Amino acid sequence: MNSTKMRILPIATLLTILGLTGCGSIESAAQDDCTSIGWQIGSKGYQDCYKARLYERKLDYSLPPGDRPSPSLL
Repeated sequence: MNSTKMRILPIATLLTILGLTGCGSIESAAQDDCTSIGWQIGSKGYQDCYKARLYERKLDYSLPPGDRPSPSLL
């Protein structure tokens, strides 16, 4: 197997893991926000809080309107 291909596979795997970990951290942070103020998981108030906090956190990490991502150097 070519050495370049052997380098690409671990790098791609690492980037995938980091990407999935990032998604989980936004969701777990939203969950922590709602449980820390006293909502019980599964209650109606918790579901509303979780959806609102998840939406806010996704907005925090998204690009501003009209901003385009720069091309990758890869």
